Amino acid sequence: MSNSYRKKNILMLAAFFLILFFIFLPLGIRVHLKDNIRIFEGQEHSYSLKFPLDLYIKADRGDILNINGSPISDEEFSLLGYHSDISLRGVSRGNVNLEISLFRGLIPIRQLTVSVLPEMKLVPGGHSIGIKLHEKGVLVVGYFYLNNGERDFSPAEEAGILIEDVIVEINDLAIDNIDMAADIIRRESEKGDLKFTVKRKGEKRVINVDPYLCSKTGEKRIGLYIRDTAAGVGTLTFYNPENDCYGALGHIITDLDTNAALEINDGMIVRADIVNIKTARKGQPGEKAGIFREGKDILGNIRKNCEFGIYGKLHNVGEYVTPYPDPIPLGLAVQVQPGSAELLTVVEGNKIQSFEIEIERAVNKNTPGDKGIILRIVDEELLKLTGGIVQGMSGSPIIQNGCLVGAVTHVFVNDPTRGYGIYAEWMVKEADIIPVS
Repeated sequence: MSNSYRKKNILMLAAFFLILFFIFLPLGIRVHLKDNIRIFEGQEHSYSLKFPLDLYIKADRGDILNINGSPISDEEFSLLGYHSDISLRGVSRGNVNLEISLFRGLIPIRQLTVSVLPEMKLVPGGHSIGIKLHEKGVLVVGYFYLNNGERDFSPAEEAGILIEDVIVEINDLAIDNIDMAADIIRRESEKGDLKFTVKRKGEKRVINVDPYLCSKTGEKRIGLYIRDTAAGVGTLTFYNPENDCYGALGHIITDLDTNAALEINDGMIVRADIVNIKTARKGQPGEKAGIFREGKDILGNIRKNCEFGIYGKLHNVGEYVTPYPDPIPLGLAVQVQPGSAELLTVVEGNKIQSFEIEIERAVNKNTPGDKGIILRIVDEELLKLTGGIVQGMSGSPIIQNGCLVGAVTHVFVNDPTRGYGIYAEWMVKEADIIPVS
């Protein structure tokens, strides 16, 4: 083999490895610096680069950020150095585009956008709330049996209406709640048969029912027990005292049959007092049992039911005992770290208590979702009372380093001491309080 041939192979091999070097070298930067970074005005965040060559950085604006303690130039590339971390401090609100490169812009390495947001303070929740999310219609939950002197029967059951059907119309009149349904049934029964439009497993069907004249009451009856289509216990995550916006639950409320989001016709959250807790065990989720207090204890309305919880405006908050009566800073997803934190929730009556938890992992910080935080209950008192995370605890705020950083959303069925949480940042975005995207 000739020397020229060897040199050619060596050069080709060197070129190949050089190409690989410049392809894979920036991956470390991409891991630590995402396409979009969000920080608060006046706050500082550090990111590890660990790059073996000198890096240079340039911005399209010079009034938004300080980098490593100095203003960043919008006219020429500034030296970052190698094997050095990068510290970003928000100077004023706005967006700035950054370009990181080698050799003063000759080889681009990374482009990203940094959004500097106004500092936000919110009152952390923990309040137990009764959730009344009215889908269009009422839910059939049982049969009431009448007696005609020969047998017990339910006219609605015999006509074909099933438990868990959702009644959406009666005689072509839309049904919003149980009071409206009862009034229409009473009024329309005097005219003859009733035409029920029901939704069953996502499909609508029409069923005719012949009301029976009850000899005891003198009224026509159809033999059904009905209730509003969604009602349960959850937890308030936060509210903003400046505009009364709130967020709760941290996850969507879905139809039991179709698993689709329940349509909101009119909804409310009310005060709920916890009267009993079913302890969680492996494979057996626990549950909070609460009593709803309506009337003057209606806390607010529900205007949105989405992937990240329920949202609306508070009418009043009521009187609660809480360890955090005043607003605290909102923590962005990038600030959440593995380690000690606390959870606020109610285990008896309406007293909000703080319990110790451990954040085991904080993932997907730049990807909106309801499972970004993996947490473990470590507080012995809470474990004794509940066995871990139970139904009704969804929305319980997570506080770390004095900031509201998340909320509990799901439990690990096979290990109720562990579960998922959502970053508070994504909930605040859904509440339309500040733009955090």
